[in-house]
Amino acid sequence: MTLKIHIDDSAAPYEQVRSQISEQAREGVLPVGYRLPTVRGLAESLGLAANTVAKAYRALESDGVIETRGRNGTYVAAAGSAAQRELASAAQTYVERARRLGLAEADALAAVRDALRAGYGES
Repeated sequence: MTLKIHIDDSAAPYEQVRSQISEQAREGVLPVGYRLPTVRGLAESLGLAANTVAKAYRALESDGVIETRGRNGTYVAAAGSAAQRELASAAQTYVERARRLGLAEADALAAVRDALRAGYGES
């Protein structure tokens, strides 16, 4: 596992850790079942505070990317299906809310496109 933290980056260090691990897990660089370093071990190797790495690990676990097995360590989870289920649920909730607000499908879709562009930094 290779992570690079850029201090001059606008993203917070914990977000850089979270996004890089998430991306590497999604791309298969970190295979399902791969044991991640301990919070302290990763923090030391990256020159970060342990709380920063712990925050990234909590976010990754919440997203279903990793799973903590108590004293046995932290592993890359079979996140594809869990992540897809959570995304589908969020999309369904959005559709229900948009319909309750009386928005047309085109307007709801335009709002999603705008949010995606803003969230992924596309213009």
